[in-house]
Amino acid sequence: MMRSLFSGVSGMQNHQTRMDVIGNNIANVNTFGFKSQTYSFKDAMYQTSSTSSGGKQEATGNATIGGANPAQYGYGSLTGSIATDFTSSTPSYVGGFNANINGAGFFVTSASNKELTLDPANTKTTTAEMKKNNFAYTRVGQFSVDANGYIVDANHNFVYGFQPDSLTEPTKYGDGGKKLVPLRAPAADNAGTVALTGTPVFTGFAAQLKSVEIGEDGIIKGIIDNKTPGAGGAPAQVTSVSVVLGKVAVATFQNQEGLTKAGNNTFNAGVGDNTGYISATMPGEGSTPTLMAGYLEASNVDLAKEFSDMITAQRGFQANSKIITVSDEVLQELVNMKR
Repeated sequence: MMRSLFSGVSGMQNHQTRMDVIGNNIANVNTFGFKSQTYSFKDAMYQTSSTSSGGKQEATGNATIGGANPAQYGYGSLTGSIATDFTSSTPSYVGGFNANINGAGFFVTSASNKELTLDPANTKTTTAEMKKNNFAYTRVGQFSVDANGYIVDANHNFVYGFQPDSLTEPTKYGDGGKKLVPLRAPAADNAGTVALTGTPVFTGFAAQLKSVEIGEDGIIKGIIDNKTPGAGGAPAQVTSVSVVLGKVAVATFQNQEGLTKAGNNTFNAGVGDNTGYISATMPGEGSTPTLMAGYLEASNVDLAKEFSDMITAQRGFQANSKIITVSDEVLQELVNMKR
């Protein structure tokens, strides 16, 4: 009787937790890049009143004692798992400086400005380097340019990628994918002049970008008004020039279900977690998907499923509350026997 009371309490608690998961899913039905979660139960420990027995038989094979199955009663339910559904959702066109990954993968962002040296040929080394730096991975490519010329996302985190070997006609990015850095506008001198030839410079004061765009191949381009001094004291010449800022990086995981939700549409991967190997590559290279410029990924919450799950969770809660009510009535009857 008391066991039924405790089982009912555990059932109510776990159905309430399931309702919390469902409520969070429904609340984020219009959140870009949101990945819904599913809740499952598992039964709690059991007390055995009689064990399983195979009986006894003679050497001839004739049984003298029949076998018996175990007799057990449980103590309610527990949380089984709260799993994240990483199924890609419908891209929504919003225009502007936005991008959606057309497949599996995440944009790499961080609140810290740091540069990483990767080894594309050694997945283990790359994984260790990526995990110890605690990046924020996101499916929401909602980008903008800050006052210092850096590409940032909606959380004001730096967006990481690979810088070009030339501002106008690049042939290689990030030294072949070895240098992962925050992307930004090229440097300009005090007169606003950007050196368009030679090795690009991305340190110091950034040039002012008049416009910026991203392509399906992840290449970010910007328009700058480049100033060149006039000859013989003549006024400086201003020319609009298109420059390449770099390619955004796309991170993929051996087990993306092992990622930890960190809020603000971001996920974390750390040392010792269950994400497995990580790779940081460029869109469209190898198995890395391309981007959809101007799109953002919608939430993958299925309202029909959530409402049906909500009904079953509500009925489960009611059934367990009835167990508590009946157990309380039985206890009351025992108390009344004393009168």
